[in-house]
Amino acid sequence: MTRDQAWDLLAQYNKGEFLLRHAITLEHVMGYFAQELGHDREHWSIVGLLHDIDFEMWPDEHCTKCRELLREAGVDEGTIRSIACHGWGICSELEPEHQMEKVLYACDELTGLIGAAALMRPSKSCKDMELKSLKKKFKDKRFAAGCSREVIENGAKLLGWELDELMGRTLAAMQAEEDAIEAAAAALG
Repeated sequence: MTRDQAWDLLAQYNKGEFLLRHAITLEHVMGYFAQELGHDREHWSIVGLLHDIDFEMWPDEHCTKCRELLREAGVDEGTIRSIACHGWGICSELEPEHQMEKVLYACDELTGLIGAAALMRPSKSCKDMELKSLKKKFKDKRFAAGCSREVIENGAKLLGWELDELMGRTLAAMQAEEDAIEAAAAALG
């Protein structure tokens, strides 16, 4: 599947700017990690782009309905599994096993937290954010309360990384990819 095909598929079921921007963010963060960890950037990016394909229209069937939608589109079972397991313990029984699945699981909530923290900054950017500032936001359970700290912590454990390492690496990914994310998001509307 090409990026254009993945985008067209995502856009069939998602119209809201917030979710589309989140998909673009995960597309770029996953691509960054793929490159950093020596994997196929295009494949990891597409998994990131499609990870919430079912969330807007079927929030109560999240990580379940996606399997049906992706199969109908001819997506391979490995990719479907990788997408479905990012909701492990919340809305999916599938535990992340492969490195890509673990990165997606760990970064999904964390990118939301970083994005929310960036919006609070005068620059509205994460480029000038330091890890200590992110850690402070992480500890404040009222800040971006919808971003599960437990999932982020479990993601770090799954990867075998310290929480600070996951946060630092994900922040670095978002900083490196911010211009590309903003360019793609600007095309939304």
